[in-house]
Amino acid sequence: MQLYPLFADLSNRPALVVGGGDVAARKASMLLRAGARVTVGAPVLGPELRELLQQGRITYRACAYQSEWLDGMWLTIAATRSRRLNARIAADGHARQRLVNVVDDPALSSFQVPAVIDRSPLLVAISSSGTAPVLARRLRERIESLLDPALGPLLQLAQRYRARIRARHADLGARRRFYDWLHDGPVSALLRAAHPMRAEQQLVAALADREPPRGSGSVALVGAGPGDPGLLTLRALRALNEADVILHDELISPQILELARRDALQLAVGKRGGGTHTPQEAIHALLLEHAQAGRRVVRLKGGDPFVFGRGGEELAFLREHGIAYEVIPGITAALACAAHGGVPLTHRDHAHSVRLVTAHCQHSLDTLDWVELARERQTLAVYMGVGKLEELTGKLLAHGRPSDTPFALIENGSLPGQRTLVGTLGDLPKLARHHAVCAPALLILGEVADFAPALHWYGELLGPTPPHSGISNALADAA
Repeated sequence: MQLYPLFADLSNRPALVVGGGDVAARKASMLLRAGARVTVGAPVLGPELRELLQQGRITYRACAYQSEWLDGMWLTIAATRSRRLNARIAADGHARQRLVNVVDDPALSSFQVPAVIDRSPLLVAISSSGTAPVLARRLRERIESLLDPALGPLLQLAQRYRARIRARHADLGARRRFYDWLHDGPVSALLRAAHPMRAEQQLVAALADREPPRGSGSVALVGAGPGDPGLLTLRALRALNEADVILHDELISPQILELARRDALQLAVGKRGGGTHTPQEAIHALLLEHAQAGRRVVRLKGGDPFVFGRGGEELAFLREHGIAYEVIPGITAALACAAHGGVPLTHRDHAHSVRLVTAHCQHSLDTLDWVELARERQTLAVYMGVGKLEELTGKLLAHGRPSDTPFALIENGSLPGQRTLVGTLGDLPKLARHHAVCAPALLILGEVADFAPALHWYGELLGPTPPHSGISNALADAA
């Protein structure tokens, strides 16, 4: 072990930063966050340090470096552009037995500044012993995604009640079980849901019980997005890593499921393209069974749970049965497919509104307001409509939508096999048959779809060429 890891208490203790540029400003800001009394020495200060000086947060020595600056300092950071000057600062510090860090020069440094993940009072520090700071930063980014922001408030709450917890649970085993419950149970869930007072009340009530509280189950409705694992939210990734049980739709990609905790029970529910499926009542029963058994359950849905995902039904069921729940939104298909197909869903010159429509069955088509849907200067995003393109096209044309209205039909949006078919409404069924477009695919219909031929950037582009209307032609001419 090259370095001795430690966390220094610099609260109200003097620290020195030599240098007046951007790097010095970052180092000074970090020291200020740790509560240090920061002195900055440099002939000239950059804008960030000038602002800190105007706020009265730093002391300024407005001249060239002098060795006596180090007297009385707990630690010093050399952040000048001159290696010769940095070496002199390091030598002065070593002679005075002061800790000195020279930015990006481990050979001159007596301590390293690690990459830090801050969930105060929890701190995670990562060091490569100065050999690979970029790698340390990348590791920090990866670990950052796994640590819930609610950890900070949870630890602060536990810190305030530490004495009462120790007094209530003198037995070490009971105390450990209590802290496990505190981390995994309703207190943590309430903090994630921004209910700090209710979380504290829950903790106080648990301390009043004679026995340590047992772990209680919960359900997280998680949106998996359109399929690309890179489009998962950080919160969704954390939920997958904490889950005991994952109930997932059939269309969830294997790449996303591989990100889940290795020992989690994974159960496929839902259906694919009209095939065999799990009834909604059976899904409800599975959610209830595992949550009541004290497990953390993730209900993993493609796209967003609240956009054609029956998330509202499942939430109502959980509430009715007293199961704790949370919802983690996902990127819905309309947003993802439009972005990957180069189609702005709204545009100040062409569309001022977006309608999300589902057309997966005849009942859905029969209940839609076709007069409104056929109006121009709006964008239609049609989910689950590949099998109903003939009926969909016929109804829109019959209610006045022009046959030359542009469309973009995006298959496997955001996935490596994405194909974007473009054309006009009158030719939609014929083109879709010709190119054998299959589910999952999302239809974007409206004037904005004509941006796709020029702005498309991901996957294969199919359809008539050259571009079929003025928008695409104007963009091509501008390019």
